[in-house]
Amino acid sequence: MAFSAPLLQVTDLSISFQGRQGEVQAVKDISFQVRKGEVVALVGESGSGKTVTALSLMQLLPSVGVHTSGTALFNFPQLALVDLLTLTEKQLQKVRGKEIAMIFQDPMSSLNPVISCGKQVAEALLIHLPISKKEAYLRTIALFELVKLPDPEKVFRSFPHELSGGQKQRIMIAMAMACEPSLLIADEPTTALDVTVQGGILQLLTELRLEKQMAMLFISHDLGVVAQIADRILVMYQGRVVEEGSVTQIFSNPQHPYTKALLACRPTLKTQVAVLPTVSDFMAVDAQGNIQDKSLSELPPLKVVENQQAKPIDSGNSHTQSASREPLLKAQDIHVEFTRSRMFFWQKKEPIKAVNGVSFEVFPGETLGIVGESGCGKTTLGRALLRLIEPTQGKVVFNRKDWATLPKEELRKSRKDFQMIFQDPLASLNPMMKIGESIMEPMQVHQVLHTQRERKQRAIELLETVNLSPEHFHLYPQEFSGGQLQRICIARALALEPTCIICDEIVSSLDVSVQAQVLNLLNRLKRELNLTLLFITHDLSVAKFMSDRLLVMDKGQVVEQGPAQQIFSSPQQPYTKALLQAIPAGELTDILAAQEKRKTYNASIDE
Repeated sequence: MAFSAPLLQVTDLSISFQGRQGEVQAVKDISFQVRKGEVVALVGESGSGKTVTALSLMQLLPSVGVHTSGTALFNFPQLALVDLLTLTEKQLQKVRGKEIAMIFQDPMSSLNPVISCGKQVAEALLIHLPISKKEAYLRTIALFELVKLPDPEKVFRSFPHELSGGQKQRIMIAMAMACEPSLLIADEPTTALDVTVQGGILQLLTELRLEKQMAMLFISHDLGVVAQIADRILVMYQGRVVEEGSVTQIFSNPQHPYTKALLACRPTLKTQVAVLPTVSDFMAVDAQGNIQDKSLSELPPLKVVENQQAKPIDSGNSHTQSASREPLLKAQDIHVEFTRSRMFFWQKKEPIKAVNGVSFEVFPGETLGIVGESGCGKTTLGRALLRLIEPTQGKVVFNRKDWATLPKEELRKSRKDFQMIFQDPLASLNPMMKIGESIMEPMQVHQVLHTQRERKQRAIELLETVNLSPEHFHLYPQEFSGGQLQRICIARALALEPTCIICDEIVSSLDVSVQAQVLNLLNRLKRELNLTLLFITHDLSVAKFMSDRLLVMDKGQVVEQGPAQQIFSSPQQPYTKALLQAIPAGELTDILAAQEKRKTYNASIDE
């Protein structure tokens, strides 16, 4: 596609924050440009400066304690070139949402919890466009249909807490696209989406980009997604752009060791290793910040496995194994119903079956993967097992105890052995408590250890177990990156020495390098502590790497279950096949084919 003159030209952008130990430089003299109709992807680890760069262009960084230098020239249709970093607040109000829109990474904190989702999108239309409230309503419904939200009229009336993570993300995408901006900044726009919806959103973004000649600055940790949508890639490390090139160049011939590490860290459906490589396997950084490129001979040997099935369950004789072992957890005919809200008092309340007759067993030391699209009932099922949501019907037997009939006090005590790591780590931690106190709190509640000194020592040991340092004990949650927060939540769950942990989308918001560290950590802890895991995820590549057996859910029901290797190699149900086909290209041959397809499609539009 023949791109025009630069729509956005960033030159020598530097951003620094005033911290406790002095000034911290988050972005260091980076320069890049985005042309009209082009998609430029920023990739890198958490804390590399990707999101800070995007927020600075919209002047959304804090006004106190932040210093920004450089220029960000934006080519307005009628105002010619304008430096975004010098605009006043009044001028920015005309720019944000109209000429430049942004899809934020965390939809829950970006949406107003006391205003319905539809009104929030309609508000953006009413502010920037000369339309009536009725026209804004109709256009919002059309946008919800465009991003494939189920029952758009119901979603219009719903509040953010009533929707799943993937549905909230689609609300954010609809809001950003409402006024058809010239530049769309997309910060991890498909992170919380399942693969089928992700594919639809990427196709939608591509179509709108070509139709409206819209440019995109696309921030993502998922290199499979980047390969599908981007024209050029900028790789960022510690605030600097360390490599830049076309998608084909980056994937086929990466030059920088950090880029090589990012490509190696991501699990694919063809991944057959017991331990994922991490950034430290490819490069080392000395005290002065100089990067040392490790040679291939220095890389630790990767243990290749033919079959990742765990010992408790063998795909060849699972019935024999099941008969000879007692399950740690048994779910029988679990139902969870919610009541749909009504607009008028004379309307009947309609029940919604979130989980509809789910039954399964989990054996000691096993990892059971639970996969499916957003809204299929995965998280609701996990919460129902712990009775964080009361099941409408069914029986949950954990460690020979029927949790459905346990009195509240005994249930509270039993939860010591059955823990859950939630999807949003920041929302799981008290922002007013230091993370050391957060780890110690469950030990105090359940009277683990005798003194506060022993509990503090145990908390520090847990921080070291999840690859954090003792100095982190006295910091607050907001001082950590997403990957660090997730490791803190893992440490907190381990504080009570549980036998079973439910992991709810715990790596969905992490970049590939941190994701590899967390997955390796979980597998190591599983071996050392003989943990049993229920691993809820929409990422099928991650599910394949982690799981011994798999449950595939759709509309509250289990449509297929069995050994993970068997389901991935020979899926039986059409729904499972559709999920597997929607996974982004992971291998180089797939990526090159996708790029050729993009070039052909772009050329046909130009003609």
